[in-house]
Amino acid sequence: MSVMAAAPAGLSKGRICQALGQPRHRCYPDRRRRKATAPARAPARRLTAEQDQAVLAALHDERFIDASPRQVHAQLLSDGIVLASVSTFYRRLRALGQSTARRLQRPPQRHARPQLTATAPQQVWTWDITKLPTFSRGVYLNLYLILDLYSRYVVGWMISTKENAGLAKHLFTRTLTAHAIARESLVVHQDRGSPMTAHSFTELLGAMGVARSYSRPRVSNDNPFSESHFKTLKYTADYPGRFEDAEQARQWVRRFVTHYNDRPHEGLALFTPADLFHDRVPTVAAVRQQALTEHYTRHPERYVKGAPTVALPPAAVHINPDLAMHASQLLATSGALTIVPTPVDTGLPEVVT
Repeated sequence: MSVMAAAPAGLSKGRICQALGQPRHRCYPDRRRRKATAPARAPARRLTAEQDQAVLAALHDERFIDASPRQVHAQLLSDGIVLASVSTFYRRLRALGQSTARRLQRPPQRHARPQLTATAPQQVWTWDITKLPTFSRGVYLNLYLILDLYSRYVVGWMISTKENAGLAKHLFTRTLTAHAIARESLVVHQDRGSPMTAHSFTELLGAMGVARSYSRPRVSNDNPFSESHFKTLKYTADYPGRFEDAEQARQWVRRFVTHYNDRPHEGLALFTPADLFHDRVPTVAAVRQQALTEHYTRHPERYVKGAPTVALPPAAVHINPDLAMHASQLLATSGALTIVPTPVDTGLPEVVT
């Protein structure tokens, strides 16, 4: 830059660039310009073509057919032969695409991220099983609980001393029947526990026209509503911590579920799960809005932002919302199974819906 060359001595380049309205890096072209250099020389320790072929010949030797590159290197070293380092052995195989596993084992599984959206009750159910401690050390009861995703309403639950697919079938047979769920209208979201992935259970859901959605392994955030509900249950004020038997647990859970379904919910704009599940939101919202309007008419000075409007529940509830898929889209692509389920055994625990 000619201006830089003609600048008075003692005046910094930064001040000159500031006066010219140019960024500072424009004042240092010599620092940005790289001088032309001769072509880079190959490293002196690089293997020659003959040495490279010797390495590949050793790796492809029939006597090393089941040996790893590290084992090949060790055996050659024991024979008094040094061709290259172990890392070079691996690097040459990678370049040829020959470093993959050849053992007879299941390849790594890549499970899709579950993406669901519910815009009304009875579109998506999410369920899980949690342990309830007893006073006997090491003995637990199992609480099976189904939650409606949109309304957070507990649609069905069951207490049992066992955890298996037969009991899960019993729970869903009774709950689906009690709520008169139409075929191809519901998605059931769950984790990958053994009762959820058992063939007998998946056959039952397929036979009843219910689509399935699964969490990824060891990703509890894929089933957040069930996980959050169980924490709410176990952190409620009157949670006993331990139970005498299944009957005591059943009585306590019944009281909790009744209270939970009818209490204002923070995530539902303080409407109750029952309000959303039974479509009472318009009626309740109208009453709330009328009360707010009347109070505003009497005391407008208390409302600095103008006339108040009652808050409403979210129009949609998502699992993994950034790429959420509507439940109807999953139903359209899932392909319900048509295998007839095994009949439910008698003497099973009570299912509450």
